[in-house]
Amino acid sequence: MIEIGKYNTLKIIEETPMGLRLSDNDGNEALLPRIHVTAEDFEKDEIEVFIYSHNEDIIATRYEPKITLNQFGYLQVKTVNQFGAFVEWGVEKKLLVPFREQTKEMVEDEFYMVVMYLDDDTNRLVGSAKIYEFLDNDDLTVAIGDEVDLVVIGKSDLGMNVIINHLHRGLIFNSELFENLSPGDKTKGYIKKISEDNKIDVVLRKEGYEGIEPISEKILTQLKAHNGFLSLTDKSEPEEISAQLGMSKKTFKKAIGLLYKQKIITLELNGIRLIER
Repeated sequence: MIEIGKYNTLKIIEETPMGLRLSDNDGNEALLPRIHVTAEDFEKDEIEVFIYSHNEDIIATRYEPKITLNQFGYLQVKTVNQFGAFVEWGVEKKLLVPFREQTKEMVEDEFYMVVMYLDDDTNRLVGSAKIYEFLDNDDLTVAIGDEVDLVVIGKSDLGMNVIINHLHRGLIFNSELFENLSPGDKTKGYIKKISEDNKIDVVLRKEGYEGIEPISEKILTQLKAHNGFLSLTDKSEPEEISAQLGMSKKTFKKAIGLLYKQKIITLELNGIRLIER
C-alpha cells in the first residue's frame, strides 16, 4: 500500500514522457515527474520517494518535506484565497490550511505552527493550526528519563510549551531553560516528571552528571581532582580562571551556573564545592 504523506520504497515500472511510473507490491501506482528522474534511477529496481496527492493523482517527489504525515512544523503562509491559507512545506504543491482549521485568520508571509494530516474524505494532505486537538496526553507513550524529540510551540508564563515526539504536549520550565529557543525549533530533550493528570515536564539535558556540557564536565573533573573544591568564584580574576581551567571568565560563569542549577555544586564565598552524592 502506498502511504501518502510518508516516504515509500517503490518499484520502477516504466519510463513515460511525464516521468517514471512507480508501483508498490499491490499494484498501486505513483508518478515521479521527469524533473526528479536521474540517470542512476535506470540502474535500480526500486527507489525511495516521498508521496503526496495532487487532484486525483498520487505524486512522488525527491524534494525533502519539512514535515511528514501527523508531524508539526512552523510554516510560512505563501498565499491566502477563498479556500484558506497555503503554506510552504518543501514540496511542489503548497499545503492548504482551510479556514475551518485555523485558530485565527492566517496572514500571508506570517509563520504558524501547523500539523499535517490526511483527510479521509478526499484522501489529500491537509494542514491544521488547531494543534492541541492533535496532541494526546491521555495515553502516554513516554516514561521518565526517556530521550524525546521536541518541537517548540512557544513561550508561556511558566516556560516553553513543546510538542513531544509529535504526540504529546509538554513544558520546559523557565528554571530549566539554559538556551534560547524559538517557535518551530527542533531539539532533543528528556522526560523529567509526569504528574497524576499526565502533564509532562521536560528538560533539555539529562539529570545529574550525564547532562553536563563539555565545559561543565571539565570543571567537574577538576573538582573531583581537588577533593571536591575549587577556590574560584564569579569574582575571581580572568587570569586566575584561565590558569586553572584554561577557559574565559564568561565561559566559567556560564558553566558553574549550569552546575548550580542542576544541583551538582554549591556556591561558597571563597569557591565552588561539589555536592556529595
